[in-house]
Amino acid sequence: MSQEVLIVPKRETFGKAAIRELKQSGMIPAVVYGLTEPPVAIAISPKAVARVLASDTGMNSVMFLQREGTDIKRHVIIKDLQRDPITGRLRHVDFMRVDMTLKVRVKVPVRLLGTAVGVKGQGGVLDFAHREIEVECLPSLIPAHIDVDITNLAVGDSVRFEQLVLAPNVTITGDAHQVVCSVHGKAAEEELATPAATEPEVAKKGKKDDKK
Repeated sequence: MSQEVLIVPKRETFGKAAIRELKQSGMIPAVVYGLTEPPVAIAISPKAVARVLASDTGMNSVMFLQREGTDIKRHVIIKDLQRDPITGRLRHVDFMRVDMTLKVRVKVPVRLLGTAVGVKGQGGVLDFAHREIEVECLPSLIPAHIDVDITNLAVGDSVRFEQLVLAPNVTITGDAHQVVCSVHGKAAEEELATPAATEPEVAKKGKKDDKK
């Protein structure tokens, strides 16, 4: 769990002009909400956010937000991000307050380990259906990722939620029968009829019809 402290000023002005001023000062707008408290608009350095995102736990990193000029710190996680569709730069961040004694629901990335035997030796195709899985646990127990060993998956095999091995006190919220990933056989192209192969049959039928 990250113990990084991000010192943030409260945002007093709003609108396009205020956002331009923030950007000129190297900051971006953000909001903090959750735990039945009113939301608070703040400003934050995108470099600080990028540093958190680059950590092992990424968006699920638990950190402190400290209001500038005060000693008050609150545990938060990043709940949502907005990026510029062209440049990919951060434009806005939503932080959610968390109580370290209460469970939260977060989406955790899935990491596939190994190469499936069905792909490597049987010519199959891997279908990675769920790249993220929602789990419920205390903030301090949020896993960085969920590892799935697919080495022994043959064509026709799959891995379901119920087969995943998670740390104690971490539970999956979705349907246990959902498929994380599976290996399918390739369709043989030579078995598919082509238009060129059917043309002679059509022509032949046409001749029979003419004789009738």
